[in-house]
Amino acid sequence: MIHTSTPKTIRVMFTPFRDGLQSLFGGKARTDDIIPALEASAAAGIRHFEFGGGARFQAPYFYCGEDPFECMDKIRAAVGPEADLQILTRSVSGVTLTTQRIEALSLQARMMAKHGTTWDRNFDYMNDVDNLVATGKPIIEAGMHHQVVVALMGLPFHSTKVHTPEFYIDVVRRLLERDIRIDSVCLKDASGTTDPRTVYESCKGIRKLLPEGTPLWFHTHDTASMAIACYMAAIEGGADGIDLAVRPMASGTSQPDVRSMWHALKGTGYSLDVDHTKMDEIEVILTESLKDYKFNPVTTTPDARVVNFPMPGGAIGPNVHMMDQAGILDRYGDVLAEFPVVVEAGGAWTSVTPGSQQYWLQAFNNVLHGRWKKIEAGYGKAVLGYFGRPPLPPDPEVVKIASEQLELPPFDGDPLEAAPDSLGPAKEALEARNLPVTDENIFLVAAASVPGKDMELNEGIRLLTGRPKLALPIKEKEAPAEVKPAPAAAPAATPGVLTTPVTTECEVVEGGVKRRFKITVGPPLGGEASASTASATPAVSAPAPAPAGGEAVSVCSPFEGKVEVVEIKVKVGDSVSAGDVVAAVEAMKAKHDVKAPATGVVATVDVSLGSEVSGTDPILTIQS
Repeated sequence: MIHTSTPKTIRVMFTPFRDGLQSLFGGKARTDDIIPALEASAAAGIRHFEFGGGARFQAPYFYCGEDPFECMDKIRAAVGPEADLQILTRSVSGVTLTTQRIEALSLQARMMAKHGTTWDRNFDYMNDVDNLVATGKPIIEAGMHHQVVVALMGLPFHSTKVHTPEFYIDVVRRLLERDIRIDSVCLKDASGTTDPRTVYESCKGIRKLLPEGTPLWFHTHDTASMAIACYMAAIEGGADGIDLAVRPMASGTSQPDVRSMWHALKGTGYSLDVDHTKMDEIEVILTESLKDYKFNPVTTTPDARVVNFPMPGGAIGPNVHMMDQAGILDRYGDVLAEFPVVVEAGGAWTSVTPGSQQYWLQAFNNVLHGRWKKIEAGYGKAVLGYFGRPPLPPDPEVVKIASEQLELPPFDGDPLEAAPDSLGPAKEALEARNLPVTDENIFLVAAASVPGKDMELNEGIRLLTGRPKLALPIKEKEAPAEVKPAPAAAPAATPGVLTTPVTTECEVVEGGVKRRFKITVGPPLGGEASASTASATPAVSAPAPAPAGGEAVSVCSPFEGKVEVVEIKVKVGDSVSAGDVVAAVEAMKAKHDVKAPATGVVATVDVSLGSEVSGTDPILTIQS
């Protein structure tokens, strides 16, 4: 039983306003909705918050129409100047999902420090020590507390070589041998799948290595209902700090509630540096502030299956939301079953972002298209070495397939040097649109850049030009009953004759070709009852001449639910063959081809880039 005869206070980082939001809502929450609870938390004496980084940097402008730097400034104002505010960064990816050059990571560190960050928790999902050293230096140069991370995960297959206490202890040993300042060390289990014995032995071994006074932190999720047991094991092994939350942003895929941990430590000689009696008040405020948000039971309910598909809480939430939105949530179990296959074949990197997304999307592709028939770009680059060295050698056959499909050779160099320039194109995009070229704006565009993605769909550009996508998990409200207004007196008019313009839309089917028109009908010209005006304009494009005897075939998204059109490869009048890729949609943060179901001529293009479509909405029409 855990016990100490020398009383010890365990430090707490409060996570409901970053990891809690990410785990339960994919980070998709308006900042103003959490400010009252933040203020109450600061008033309750909490002095260490997680407030940014991870998906909570991108989510504000990807889905909420908010500038994440302004969100950070608001939070700093809410908690006061003395509190420590911590972000989560992803080594060579920073707060993005792709690799970045060191110049971009240096800009990131400066901007984070400028906007209130005092601690940076930096992890590498490969546990690549070279990556951790290189990406830790900008954090130190920016003046932030440098917390280096060892990423943990319970393997969904048996191995004695990786993800053992000896493996994790060796990562820290190699870090300490390098010329890098380390202010604290965190063992981070993003999926909550590490067993308590491994946690205890790892903390115990690492504690012996660390210089006196270097804090040792432990982080996990309660997805498999093991968080309290693992926190107890970490504390017994020598951990000085842990991460906790409060309802309704606690437990499930998030961190345990402060009150649960306080109760578990009764009589052990250990205590927390936060007041558990203040949690009721914070919970009431947070519950009221989030009353309009829809909590998905998949993210709020523990799931023991996670030990066989080690996905972090911060990834399960958004992935479930995206699958639901795309209308494919019924395939969730199939994707989970494929998870162990992609983990072992990839080389057993930890399932924390972007590794979790790479695993998830490859499992998703294996289910949709057949195993290894379509290599997801991130997963493929990871097995090829472009993110660093995986803990185990990837499956040679998968490496070969990835190299062929992505047309990239295997790579064993520095991922930072192989990364594309993101800052230059971001600056050019701002200048081309006469947008302010500030460090913040450059980074917003750079952090949203994905190779091959049209810059008009870049979330930074969309935010700065007033076109952000809004995708908040808000409850649907019942429409109020229609109240018909009382008839108003109208000027006398000839029966059947309009006195004001009327605009409507209609769909015309001619020769099997669908066309949409917007029509405005005006009042009679010159006072003649028999005269009227009408204008008809195609909504998107005019039809091509229809081949005689052909039939119109609609080309739709392969997903039943809503997805975004991110590429249109043809125009009206183009000839296409069955199977040609004519467009692409984005689902699950990945691009998916839309293929022509028939041979013919493109008669209409019915959408534009950025349009949201479902599986029944025509993207274009082919006259066969």
